[in-house]
Amino acid sequence: MLSHRIRTIVLAAVLGLASLSCQTVQTTAPGAVGIERQQRMLISEEQVQAAAAQAYAQELQKAREQKKLNTDKALTERVQTVSRQLIPHTSVFRPDAPDWNWEINTLTTDDLNAYAMPGGKIMVYTGLVQRLGLTDAELAAVIGHEIAHALREHSRERMSRAYAQQLALAGVAVLAGVGQQTLELANMLATVTFQLPHSREQEAEADIIGLELMARAGYDPNAAVSVWKKMMAENKDGPPEFLSTHPAPQSRIQELQALIPRVMPLYEAASH
Repeated sequence: MLSHRIRTIVLAAVLGLASLSCQTVQTTAPGAVGIERQQRMLISEEQVQAAAAQAYAQELQKAREQKKLNTDKALTERVQTVSRQLIPHTSVFRPDAPDWNWEINTLTTDDLNAYAMPGGKIMVYTGLVQRLGLTDAELAAVIGHEIAHALREHSRERMSRAYAQQLALAGVAVLAGVGQQTLELANMLATVTFQLPHSREQEAEADIIGLELMARAGYDPNAAVSVWKKMMAENKDGPPEFLSTHPAPQSRIQELQALIPRVMPLYEAASH
């Protein structure tokens, strides 16, 4: 068995190697809302986008096999139309984003959920729209929020943190004779997307960027507040799945209300 001192040295060495390849990046321009936080990344953007394409393809295949992919044609068209109104305005934050290989689909399920994987892989659950009776503006608030996560590469950031932890554990395991397992980025991305919550910091960034996106696209940013009020009313006994990975709804509403005046001029300009 390795002594505590040797384990400490190994851990420091592995973390040191990880830090050598770690990049500090600014994934987006500040926009009118002024997002300035830099992020530390251990995994490349190319790796994560390739993993996202694979993970998303797996989700699409699963949905096809279950006959749940894009079965509501009218709703799918609505989701795609709203998304395409938002996508051109992603250039404010990332000049490359409008040219991503965007894919926009719906999944037939009663669950209240939606997500956007890296590189513009969007999925909206029909239950979210139908159970909450979302207007187009409210739908834009949800999709804009999820697109913002992709623009800020929040999944890559979370994967980098998880990767660093696994590197450290694997480094100790190798010297202990256990052996190092190969990390599968697509599986890690799926775990990050469906199981691990975003940090409050990431959620706040997605709220702010999402508000600007919807305002620039001509959707009333006040709809972001009404979405969360509908969320709260939908399940009074406990938060629905979509809320389980988000901050407390009442705090979210107050923060959004404080942000709306900052983007309202963009909405007014787009509406005239």
